[in-house]
Amino acid sequence: MKMKKYIKNLITLVNYERDAEIDLMTREISTMSGQKREELGRAINKVKGKRQGTELGMQIVQFGRSEKIETEISVGDMVLISTDNPLRSDLTGTVTEKGVRFIKVAFDKRVPKWALKKKVRIDLYANDITFRRMEDNLNHLSLKGKNALEYMLNDRNPKKNRPVPYISYIDQSLNESQKTAIENALSCENFFLIHGPFGTGKTRTLVELISQETRQGHKVLATAESNAAVDNILERLMENKKLNLTRLGHPQRVSKHNITQTLAYKVENHELNKKTKKIHKKIDKLIEKRKVYTKPTPQYRRGYGDYDILYNASKGKGGRGISPDQMKSMAQWIAINQEIDETYNEIKRIENRMIRDIIEQSNVILSTNSSAALESIARTKFDVAIIDEASQATIPSILIPISKTHRFILAGDHKQLPPTIISEKAHPLEKTLFEELIRRYPFKSQLLNVQYRMNKTLMEFPNREFYNSSLKSDSSVDRITLDDLLGVDNNEEPLLFIDTSNIDDYGESHLKDSKSIINRIEADIAVNLANDYLAAGISEEDIGIISPYADQVKIIQDKTPVEVKTVDGFQGREKEIIIISTVRSNDNENIGFLRDLRRLNVAITRAKRKLIIIGHKDTLISNPTYARLIKFVEDENLLIKI
Repeated sequence: MKMKKYIKNLITLVNYERDAEIDLMTREISTMSGQKREELGRAINKVKGKRQGTELGMQIVQFGRSEKIETEISVGDMVLISTDNPLRSDLTGTVTEKGVRFIKVAFDKRVPKWALKKKVRIDLYANDITFRRMEDNLNHLSLKGKNALEYMLNDRNPKKNRPVPYISYIDQSLNESQKTAIENALSCENFFLIHGPFGTGKTRTLVELISQETRQGHKVLATAESNAAVDNILERLMENKKLNLTRLGHPQRVSKHNITQTLAYKVENHELNKKTKKIHKKIDKLIEKRKVYTKPTPQYRRGYGDYDILYNASKGKGGRGISPDQMKSMAQWIAINQEIDETYNEIKRIENRMIRDIIEQSNVILSTNSSAALESIARTKFDVAIIDEASQATIPSILIPISKTHRFILAGDHKQLPPTIISEKAHPLEKTLFEELIRRYPFKSQLLNVQYRMNKTLMEFPNREFYNSSLKSDSSVDRITLDDLLGVDNNEEPLLFIDTSNIDDYGESHLKDSKSIINRIEADIAVNLANDYLAAGISEEDIGIISPYADQVKIIQDKTPVEVKTVDGFQGREKEIIIISTVRSNDNENIGFLRDLRRLNVAITRAKRKLIIIGHKDTLISNPTYARLIKFVEDENLLIKI
């Protein structure tokens, strides 16, 4: 009864979040002008479409204009195409490519002529298919899925690990913590957790683990919450030529480099596909042949069903004002149409056979958590699910791959950002399976404890504050600095805190009609710093500016060519130089959602060689963690006042 109640509650939360996401999108589209939505980066106006042919069975259209396109819409996003009211359109597609003045979109159905006119509008669109997959999986949760919840709810105790098999490592550069994680994951009877903080080689560890599982003859389901993380694993696995890999999901959401590993590409190039192409030509001929006969629409049928028309025609009879010739013509249309339907069914059988053949031959199936619900692997038996980004996936999401396999390995870092939840009612979905299991069963986890990303000084505070000083930096990155990139010897410190407390104007304010917060003083400082580094010869690709507030990101983006994003936008990323604008500056010691310290952890662990934090010391020290950060930079003489 406890399990039923818990699952029912999860379904309720999924529906809250689905409704919130769709409501947010429809409300914004219905109340905002196209121009305003474009300013927010969620629409593109006044573009013209041009057909580009087909790709893996999808119709490709390029939309462009002479004016530069600046948008948050990215490759893999679903978009809504319209010319008038977007909410009256049902034409959706997937973005496949972005340029300065164009965006390409793939459609799974024929594109109407109106979508190729000038003044076409493209809107970022919400899709509820992921929510439907989660709900369906919860409604029909497998025994393995229920077992995973029982571990979390303390209704089942995990089994001890089997003896560790002898392992001949493929990657000879693995450190001891990575090897220990792999050995425990391979020998676990039920589940194991790989805790991978920033820069500790989590992906490298998972790639080795997947390869070792296949060496034991195991079939692996490898998933992650995002397409980018799945592609990252796939690219590394492709270096192992002995593996047969298949990537599920929409081919246009897969990076171009990995397209040959997709199920769609493999079906397109399967030897049996030649047969389906011949059958398609046969269908085209039948459709042409059918055109010469009368289509039995209601006005011609006059109440007759297909069987009645075929019977009357075989007897040479008419009826109800229908002449025998017209009855015969309708019968011939019906007969050809039935042949077309049967031929399409034959194509479907061949396609299913090709898919089954490809899946059976694959050692590793890769997909997002959501795409693990696809029909193509519904009956496939997996030995293990290896799931990356587990600390960013909701429980309903992560249960999809877990439900398909005997064992599961979760990899993530619960000290960084949780899943993004829009609905306040669905807030409990922020609690993840990874976080709950590592709290209850720390002995079922392994910390990857060597980081390969950043200078030792940059690692010191987050290591102390969030990881109990358990991490160490590899000697290859211990002393890396900007001097190495610039070819000079300036002895530039890797960390700097710029304190704005001495400035009379606090700087914190709002843009019109917005609840977000900006700080123009900090924005100018961030832009000037970025421009100084660009002038010194640092590439714009090596500099990133982070702010927790969307409006602050917007006003900085307008002033610099370097990448500017919120903390969430930089999760899993790294840059040589990171500049952080904390924004909050007031006499109320109000730091808003800077209180979410996981955001601080993510923000300050993106830099490799240089981290600059801009903030109002007197506001930030109201929070104990920020107070410790400021004490740290003061003790190291890394704080300057302006």
